[in-house]
Amino acid sequence: MSMALVFPGQGSQAVGMGKALASDFAAARAVFDEIDAALSQKLSHLMFEGPESELTLTANAQPALMAVSLAALRVLESEAGLDVARDAAFAAGHSLGEYSALAATGALRVADTARLLRLRGEAMQKAVPVGIGAMAALLGLDYETGVSVAREASATSGEHEICEIANDNGGGQVVASGTKKAVDQAIEIAKGKGARRAMLLSVSAPFHCALMQPAATAMQEALAKVEIAPPKTPVVANVTARPVTDPDEIRSALVAQVTGTVRWRESVALMAGAGVDRFLELGSGKVLTGLLKRIAEGATGIAIGTPADIATYTARAA
Repeated sequence: MSMALVFPGQGSQAVGMGKALASDFAAARAVFDEIDAALSQKLSHLMFEGPESELTLTANAQPALMAVSLAALRVLESEAGLDVARDAAFAAGHSLGEYSALAATGALRVADTARLLRLRGEAMQKAVPVGIGAMAALLGLDYETGVSVAREASATSGEHEICEIANDNGGGQVVASGTKKAVDQAIEIAKGKGARRAMLLSVSAPFHCALMQPAATAMQEALAKVEIAPPKTPVVANVTARPVTDPDEIRSALVAQVTGTVRWRESVALMAGAGVDRFLELGSGKVLTGLLKRIAEGATGIAIGTPADIATYTARAA
């Protein structure tokens, strides 16, 4: 039996996340304290108590989700004896979750990760004026059809209109991103190509498309100043769906990730093809565990984000 650690992305945040972990485990409190100090903000209080409107701001949601993921990991290490280098064949994260994976495997320091995600969230929010961009879920289409839809939408929407595939989540779930006019066009084209549903998403910016280039430039400058070590276990990069261990390759992949497609389906398929049959989703929610069922038939997904989850896992591991 081979295991991988996976880390959720934006959209999995919820007021109250991490609160019970902090209440029950010193290892979790230590993570939240470290991140609060790194950001000079009581981010943990915002996570535990809200308000939701502030937590969902990209600049808060990104480091907050990483904080819960790392807290869950540290508790598993202290309570269940998990050893990342020994027990995990791979680590991977969805979008911002890739930063969580890099922190979990020791490639990035936790404090550096928090500051990078704060900057990433701010830069992504500033990259496109509100109302200019949009994202849409195209459900029931495979990736290749989604790419065809996006290209047609770009070509038929007019000059300077952009539509690209931001996420290939697997199981007939692709997400388009770009200018509002082109994404609206993609919704109509997708319906004509057999999409089960095609709908705008409630997001604050058009992530993972060419419109995010100003944010990619900001991240390139920031990442150049941060020390990156070889991870304890290979991290599967979003943009290549291939494992990376070289610090320079990690840096390049994180920059490319801002404007590139999150190739989650291929990432999970690669890990499963290498023998992984158990995926631990560490952090808030169970989104990746749900997606897993549509990608890797027969693999087991285990979401760990609460003390009850920790207790169940520890009992099984005993």
